[in-house]
Amino acid sequence: MADTTMQTSPARQRGAPRYAGWIGKVMGSGAYQLTIGLLANSRRARFVLLLVIPLTWIAMLHIGPIYQMARISLMSTYPASAVGGADYTLDNYLLFFQEPLYFIPFIRSLIFAFVVTLVTLLIVYPVAYYVAKVVTPRNRTRALLLLLVPFWAGEIIRTFSVIMLLANRGAVNVLLRELGFIDRPIPMLYTYFSLSFGVVYLIALYMLLPLYSAIEKIPVSLIDAAADLGAGPLQRFRRVILPLSRDGIVSGCSLVYLTSVGVFAAPLLLGGPNTVIFPEIIATLFHGSSDKWPEGAAFSVIMLAVSLSTVGLFMRIAGGRSVRLM
Repeated sequence: MADTTMQTSPARQRGAPRYAGWIGKVMGSGAYQLTIGLLANSRRARFVLLLVIPLTWIAMLHIGPIYQMARISLMSTYPASAVGGADYTLDNYLLFFQEPLYFIPFIRSLIFAFVVTLVTLLIVYPVAYYVAKVVTPRNRTRALLLLLVPFWAGEIIRTFSVIMLLANRGAVNVLLRELGFIDRPIPMLYTYFSLSFGVVYLIALYMLLPLYSAIEKIPVSLIDAAADLGAGPLQRFRRVILPLSRDGIVSGCSLVYLTSVGVFAAPLLLGGPNTVIFPEIIATLFHGSSDKWPEGAAFSVIMLAVSLSTVGLFMRIAGGRSVRLM
């Protein structure tokens, strides 16, 4: 009588898990076994595998769209003609410098982003210092949570909350009128004030987190040593705290500037006819007929190049010297 007992592999006899269906087929294939063996025996292969995913992400979702935008910016018309193909030209870039209608809002956007960045730094730095050094370590998480809760809401919701604050019948005007400071509402909406107020409120988080991270790492012993040596509060801040928090300042200002120079929703809802900035011009070109897409793409490339160059120059100047603790 033939022996019908099935012979099992040593791995299965030791209780190795079974995989059914397509998972079992994949894991049993030679390619899978070869890949697993290569990853187990080669450190370089593991490094390359870890590097492939972020590089693919960057190439597909960052470099790819920018390349497509740059290609469209050189076209005379978009989409290209099916008969003659694409006709490339630099006229779309020349239009930016020839028309004050486009150039002036661009300069206005850069100045606006610079002012917003400076105001955000001046407002958020004391808050970050208070949470990092004044609040007890046990309550810092709660304080950060209270500061982060408003940012859990969407950008549009927070923008409309600013409208409810600054409207003629909003909370600010009602409070001033009840206190007897004004007789009629102060027009605050659709001005540079409302636009700046809204943008600072929307992007304050990008300044808060880098500043808090940098200030929290400053040893308290250095501040106490400076006080023991006779340094006053202003001198301690200027000679100890400010230099050691420079990395957070550079990171926060860079993030805020890049965000504010390209902000779109807040100017659309909080700005007026006298506060038109460059992203609104670009959006108008893209929302129109398709033959305006090359101009919009060219203006987008110009804004991207100038913004990155400005931030790169700022980081080179402000972050050129690193502060080391001996």
